[in-house]
Amino acid sequence: MLRFLSVLAFGLMFAVSAQAGPEDPSKFDDTPYAAQKALYDFNFAKPGQGKSALGYIRNHLRALKEFGDTPGSHIVIVAHGNELHAFSRHNREAYPEVYEALKELTDQGVSIFICRNAARGRGYDSDDFYDVITVVPAAVSEITKWQNQGYSYMYAGFFPRILREELAK
Repeated sequence: MLRFLSVLAFGLMFAVSAQAGPEDPSKFDDTPYAAQKALYDFNFAKPGQGKSALGYIRNHLRALKEFGDTPGSHIVIVAHGNELHAFSRHNREAYPEVYEALKELTDQGVSIFICRNAARGRGYDSDDFYDVITVVPAAVSEITKWQNQGYSYMYAGFFPRILREELAK
């Protein structure tokens, strides 16, 4: 009897797996998200990449709103790379849309912190940044603080987007 059940189970597994193939579409998992605490580490080579990386945060917030439970969610950004230039109010002419992008996120509850050490190393004082930003003593200490409070660490790596149509070229 055990042998019969084993053969039957194997046959069922084979029959089910034989029905799926490379032409079958993927599945979409719309299981609701619970409240999330996320810490984004910004440390980019070019100032404009900071603004581009804010898209990660917008997408995160959009997914939480569409598929989740936003009450209790909180997102934190700790910036300590060359994106600091774009986050300074002294460079608004060079990066005109950054303030509005930062304000949009902070209006949705995102907290933005800048490392004072990184700022000083780039020639800025603590009060040289936009009003929606808080300067903290050190990025590494700030990142550790939020992780100790249970925030998930996210690194918003910046890579150029490749479109499907470009792969054929």
